[in-house]
Amino acid sequence: MNPCAVPTPVPDVDGDKRWLSIHRRFISDCREKDPDVIFLGDCIFETLQDTDTWNQYFAPLHCLNFSIREDRTENVLWRIENGTLDNVNPKIVVLHVGTNNTSNSAAEVAEGLLANVAKIREKLPGAYIILPSLLPRGQQPNALRDKNKEINELIKERTKGMDRVQTVAIDKGLVHTDGSISHHDMFDYKSLTNTGAKKILEPLHDLLSQILNENELERDLTPSE
Repeated sequence: MNPCAVPTPVPDVDGDKRWLSIHRRFISDCREKDPDVIFLGDCIFETLQDTDTWNQYFAPLHCLNFSIREDRTENVLWRIENGTLDNVNPKIVVLHVGTNNTSNSAAEVAEGLLANVAKIREKLPGAYIILPSLLPRGQQPNALRDKNKEINELIKERTKGMDRVQTVAIDKGLVHTDGSISHHDMFDYKSLTNTGAKKILEPLHDLLSQILNENELERDLTPSE
């Protein structure tokens, strides 16, 4: 059985139940707020929460960020199965997870991602599901960077034709011509700085805005009963 596709909570190694507390807070936020967009994922989007990029591009779109730094595909899948999307009805779910599945093959991670897509569709039949590409990582070219690229190719191929599921490339400009990544763009060569985020997230913002605007137009054109 593929561990990437088996719902699994993050082990409470430190004994403080921090991860579970964050999960429960997200569920509480769903009851209190009415987001148009929910971000689900890992460190890539968690670190954006309090940045100028988030406040400028995503907060105005009525987004909630339910990303947890260490999450792998199986951890997000567990959260979805255990209430994260049960009391909310967003128009869009942005899913970015898989870069932390370092011990798994590209095929296993892709299957785990698709299991998340299927579970989101089960919970939210009418929502759009947006899959930003996994980002390159490491200052210099390396095997994990190659694996993330392979995962992106697998996901792009296997989601073709899926209703209301769309991939979007967000890695443009991160890798320099010599193959290196700057700490000005990714402070730990994995997570984005505010500068790096502004450089690459415009395509995602534009896609979300387009979908939300089309959704609003459809609502305006629907005859009242």
